[in-house]
Amino acid sequence: MQKAVRQIIRATMMLALVAPAVARPDGRALATDFAGFFQQRIAEEAIPGAAFAIVTQNDILRIGTVGHTDASRTQRINENTAFRVASVSKTFAAGLAAVLVAEGAFSWDDRVVDHLPWFRLKSDAGALHIRDLLGQSTGLIPHAYDNLIEDGLTMERIVPKLSTLGYICEPGECYSYQNIVFSLIEPVMAQSTQRDYADLMNEKIFGPLDMRNASVGLEPLVSNPNHARPHVKSRGQWRTVKVQPNYYRVAPAAGVNASVLDMAKWLMAQMGANPEVLAPPMVRTITDPRVATRRDLRRKHWRDILTDAHYALGWRVYRVGEHELVYHSGWVSGYRADIAFSEEYGLGLAILMNTEGSTISELSTDFWQRVFRQAPPAAGGPMLTATAASR
Repeated sequence: MQKAVRQIIRATMMLALVAPAVARPDGRALATDFAGFFQQRIAEEAIPGAAFAIVTQNDILRIGTVGHTDASRTQRINENTAFRVASVSKTFAAGLAAVLVAEGAFSWDDRVVDHLPWFRLKSDAGALHIRDLLGQSTGLIPHAYDNLIEDGLTMERIVPKLSTLGYICEPGECYSYQNIVFSLIEPVMAQSTQRDYADLMNEKIFGPLDMRNASVGLEPLVSNPNHARPHVKSRGQWRTVKVQPNYYRVAPAAGVNASVLDMAKWLMAQMGANPEVLAPPMVRTITDPRVATRRDLRRKHWRDILTDAHYALGWRVYRVGEHELVYHSGWVSGYRADIAFSEEYGLGLAILMNTEGSTISELSTDFWQRVFRQAPPAAGGPMLTATAASR
């Protein structure tokens, strides 16, 4: 019975998404309506702290912040509060890689072993290319040795164990989500530039985009007096816990920290606001759909609206009815992050939370349903314009 009800709901929602669009919305109304729903759901779930940003290519339409940095409720979240963005870090790794490819440091088609001659697999490691690392298409068993990250092992101790792994499909042919193997892009970058990953990110991405609260690694987060502390649920209550260092050891996969204002600037860069940093051809390369991710069609909340899903390079590409959405999510102990943009509508959304759970997916899908029920903008024009009261 419940399955039948879900199917009816899904069918109804999909009909709404493919039906003829109505008149274009007022920017303030859309942002205000979402802000109200955002505040309502955060209050209902008693989430300690959260923030969102809605942007167009050249404007921040609205930034909303709710709650506090920790359960003591002594410091409020603001637009500069730093959060962990977890696997949304993969979008930054792809953007940095695109910059370095454009500079000639390496090529997407380079073999990994050409830069890391010590890299070994049970199968032919020479068949693996850099695009396969960032495209989650290595052909290796998914989440290879992630359990060892969680056990506290370093990359130096884990990587030699990859020599026991063989391909379950040819590289480039199937989806296989990775954190450790994805993060081999860090030594590739180090070998080709003789630079540290965090330094490269600061120089090529954070600095040029004026992302003042963004950083890579544990120490920059915990030393920032304005950072959101992580929370996990215990006996029905959110409890402040320590920041876990484990996934910082795979910096390209999960090592970035940023505020919601930083994420607004990152989204705008994807949408063309900073071509001197991320040129449109770079963004097209890293957001071009590559391998199908059928499992995403079963994700809670998203399964009600998705019609197709792929992985690009550091980004997911979703199909919602007739509309394309470039997206990624992040989840580590005590934090959640969502980021997405629609080129068709010229609109982006970022959400950050200092808790776990699926509320963030509910909020993201609610927002994009609101957007896609409206008519897209005329060719070449943004759907929304900023208002004086937007922030």
